[in-house]
Amino acid sequence: MRKDLHFRLERLSAWCGFVLLVGFIVAFSVGHLIPALDPASSPKEVVAFLTDHRTGILAATAIMVLLVPFEYPFVVVTSMQMRRVEGGWGLLSMTQALTGVVAPIGFFFPMAILSAAAFRPEAHSADVLSAMSDIFWLMLTGNACIFVLQVWSIGYASFIDHRAKPVFPRWFGWLNIVLGVLLIPGAFVFLTDSGPFAWNGLLANVIPSLVYFVWKIATPIVLLRAIKSEEEEAAAEAGEPAALAST
Repeated sequence: MRKDLHFRLERLSAWCGFVLLVGFIVAFSVGHLIPALDPASSPKEVVAFLTDHRTGILAATAIMVLLVPFEYPFVVVTSMQMRRVEGGWGLLSMTQALTGVVAPIGFFFPMAILSAAAFRPEAHSADVLSAMSDIFWLMLTGNACIFVLQVWSIGYASFIDHRAKPVFPRWFGWLNIVLGVLLIPGAFVFLTDSGPFAWNGLLANVIPSLVYFVWKIATPIVLLRAIKSEEEEAAAEAGEPAALAST
């Protein structure tokens, strides 16, 4: 593959992070999923929510189905940049890639379950719909802690890179470490239906969501800068002037 095409594809993959962020915001807004439904909602209230927002929920799922595949190039280009730190495919880059591959499933499966509940709410009892709603929120929030190793591997790669111009800046490493810590409370949504550890709680939902929002903005920016530096290194090795990378 030509070098210019290689770097163009890497930049497009990094931009996928912005596409995903905007898509998630639109989908969750259209589906009326922000803020999260109260875990203490009665079956009757859950049915009313599904009925009142049926069109929005189904539209949100359609948006997610169209968007989540863009997570794959975004994850891959992140690991490709981590390879520069490890000198090839290593434990950190592979861990990030493998855990990142699960990310689209973590969004799509819960949305599919909620859509099944909203698709024909009149065909199911309130108890069944309430259970399906519980599965959605528990999976969406609780599964987030699975990605702790993904962001920690990125953070650690930032710390062990001692070259003059690191692939990832140190502040980005700390951002990943902090996000990983903040994802851990998601594991406790299965144990409570109220308070900071509930699926709509401050520690299990609100704060991690805000930090994830920051991370989804910072990561594409950092990747674009890393790709540009990789392009400059490749040009220097070839004894050619580096082309200006379009970002």
